[in-house]
Amino acid sequence: MAATLRFSNQAPELVYVPTYHNHKPATNHSSISLPSSYSFCKSTPRLYSSSRVYNRGILRASSETMATEKLGIKIVKNPPESKLTDLGVRSWPKWGCPPSKFPWTYSSKETCYLLKGKVKVYPEGSDEGVEIGVGDLVEFPKGMNCTWDVSETVDKHYDFE
Repeated sequence: MAATLRFSNQAPELVYVPTYHNHKPATNHSSISLPSSYSFCKSTPRLYSSSRVYNRGILRASSETMATEKLGIKIVKNPPESKLTDLGVRSWPKWGCPPSKFPWTYSSKETCYLLKGKVKVYPEGSDEGVEIGVGDLVEFPKGMNCTWDVSETVDKHYDFE
């Protein structure tokens, strides 16, 4: 039987893997293969059943592996400084704007890192917005039409491909 990993809604960087009371992975979870960016945390909360005590293994993923994608926009929350250095983010040009609302079209893919501010981006055809803010590394796809609703003054590094 294949293993099913459950991501925590409260802490999306945590992945729960059931284990039996003897600290060995449950039979149907013993062949889980994980990227090297995951590590197993030995201090685990206990779950209680009617007659057995079960442990729950916790796997931590690095923030580099925790990119989320919503409505075509990819976001990495608070990436490590090593990731920003590898990308050369601090040498990218800067752009900023005060609170405002305006349409925007991405003629090429943009990656940006927010130093300051808060924005809700509404892709064309969607009533739902994607909120980005300080510390977010964001990727907008080429060809995206959207509306930026800037609620707090933005300052960001950006790079177009």
